[in-house]
Amino acid sequence: MKKSITPSQIKQNNQKLIYHYIYKNKQVSQQDIAYHLRLSRPTVTTNLTVLENDGLICKCGRIDTEFAGRKAAAYSIVPDFRISFGVEILKNEVKIIAVNLYGEKIGRVVYEILYENTEIYQKQICRKILEFKVSLGVNDEQVLGIGFAMQGLISPDRQTVLYGRILSCSGLSIASFTKYLPYPCSFIHDADSAAISELWSSPGLQNAFYLSISKHLGSAVISRGEILTGKHGHNSTIEHIPMVPNGKLCYCGKHGCMETLCSLSALLGEKETPESFFERLRQNDSATIKRWDIYLTHLAKAINMLHLIYDTDFILGGYIAPYLLSEDLSILHEKIRQITPFSEEPDFLTISKMPRHNISIGAALPYIQIFLNERSGE
Repeated sequence: MKKSITPSQIKQNNQKLIYHYIYKNKQVSQQDIAYHLRLSRPTVTTNLTVLENDGLICKCGRIDTEFAGRKAAAYSIVPDFRISFGVEILKNEVKIIAVNLYGEKIGRVVYEILYENTEIYQKQICRKILEFKVSLGVNDEQVLGIGFAMQGLISPDRQTVLYGRILSCSGLSIASFTKYLPYPCSFIHDADSAAISELWSSPGLQNAFYLSISKHLGSAVISRGEILTGKHGHNSTIEHIPMVPNGKLCYCGKHGCMETLCSLSALLGEKETPESFFERLRQNDSATIKRWDIYLTHLAKAINMLHLIYDTDFILGGYIAPYLLSEDLSILHEKIRQITPFSEEPDFLTISKMPRHNISIGAALPYIQIFLNERSGE
């Protein structure tokens, strides 16, 4: 026998519908809510009062509506009712960002701290996170969780670093951090984190191959709006595909991997920054143009190989994305066209829509998404 829905469940569902509608439309009136959700005005009024008293929404001036009469009171969600933190751990620095319910940055700090797989290091990072939280005026109740973006493969439960050769952190447990932090915490592979940012900025994105071109190379396969993790946790580790026999030594211990040809480390000199490289490139420095051409040749070979396996859009993201121009994509596409057996349209190559802070923001977003899913009843 099918169970009947209780009045309490109906009320809860209406609150979720109203909250989600306000979240999606940013500023709305009671009339708009009642009309578009097909709810009575008294029902809307009652639920708005509850949501406002709970601190989830607030009045924010007045707006025009589809209905005649004077301007109506406008309602918006309170973006920082809940926040989350993203922490990107690198060899020489730590980047910490706080985002609100819209995934917008509300604060960011960077510390130059050399990574060590020690309790002293972990305690220090946790102390920096807590100090940053206090500086933002955030209370513990607001914090949904903290995502740690790692240069390594992560277990399906996001509790352990399975493979962390870059930082020598294989086997690291999230418990090393949670014992100093009173919030839910989890690890995430940095490339997956960047891809999550991309999905957030492009809600309609369904299928794509995301290339995270930063100091190290990474990638993520997006299928039906989700990131594929693979059977053993090492899906999309294209950086270790061998491309040049007896080539440069990769950090994995093998030679000639894609990492040694297509990462930013492969493009830049030891103390060179992306800013200085691309500044010289845009000034038509001949030596820099030659290096860029060689790099794009390697990148074209890599993308062509991957595109032959997965015929989908390719998104160029990571630290390189803010510096890329449409003319760079044109050159890259032409190089691909010359080596591929098929007639390639250039529309499969795009630049990330969220190029800055994408890794740290992406580490924070899963906690935001969980909260929003709970509020929308998904």
